[in-house]
Amino acid sequence: MSGRLVELELDCPLAKILRSPPTSGIRIYWLGQAGFIIEALGKRIIIDPYLSDSLAEKYRGTERPHTRLMPPPVTVDETGVIDLVLCTHAHTDHMDPDTLKPLLQQNPRTNLIVPRAARSQAVDRSGVAEDRMILLSGGEIFSFRQGITVTATRAAHETLETDPEGNNRFLGYVFDFDGVKIWHSGDCVPFPGLENEIYALHPDVALLPVNGRRTDLSQNGVPGNFSLKEAISLARSIGCPHMVAHHYGLFAFNTERPEVIDAAAQSTKSPVIHRARQGIAFTWTRI
Repeated sequence: MSGRLVELELDCPLAKILRSPPTSGIRIYWLGQAGFIIEALGKRIIIDPYLSDSLAEKYRGTERPHTRLMPPPVTVDETGVIDLVLCTHAHTDHMDPDTLKPLLQQNPRTNLIVPRAARSQAVDRSGVAEDRMILLSGGEIFSFRQGITVTATRAAHETLETDPEGNNRFLGYVFDFDGVKIWHSGDCVPFPGLENEIYALHPDVALLPVNGRRTDLSQNGVPGNFSLKEAISLARSIGCPHMVAHHYGLFAFNTERPEVIDAAAQSTKSPVIHRARQGIAFTWTRI
């Protein structure tokens, strides 16, 4: 879809904006880490929200205490009416019980999309019955509302993993909003077939993690993601004109420096690189 992604400075706190109904256009707000709120066609969608401090409680006193470097821009109570909730996989900073349970309680008619391979974790962490869940694996499509579909894409959180039935443990999602396509890759690294799979879906915007990966973390249960260079290369190879770099700035042991992302944005002509930031919205403007 012909258009461009524009950064819009917010003139008030995000919590105040979310008290109003969602826009009829397309806006994207970053919640920190891999979390986003996407407003489109009058609906509000939230993906991978981590709005608690549950990991700091879990890892207090350990080698990696998971202390937040930035507070969440909103509390669960301040997210407003949410029409659809999605999680890309079962790691707590993407499927957080302290966020999902109250979020879904205050939105009792809202469905939760999760990988089919993470069904049991989703039941436990969301507190909702399975009849409120949409279970997907790579390549499957969910038609949410007229003009809005969600296509699950495979992701490799360092490795491609499936359950015994062949369902992908890690997913990304391509949202099609009446022809404008936004791809959230989930936590992912390059793997054979990824470029062709996503190129065929023609995303206009790619939301990509850029914190990279380190052997010492991987060997201790902290798998990584695209490096900034890999994310830029992927966006270029799939012909995606706009990339939003995220999954940084939350935990000191697993991040990328903002100034490195900004320098890459300044020196790269294609794709257009944006750094996810609190205090701004990304809005899609048709040309």
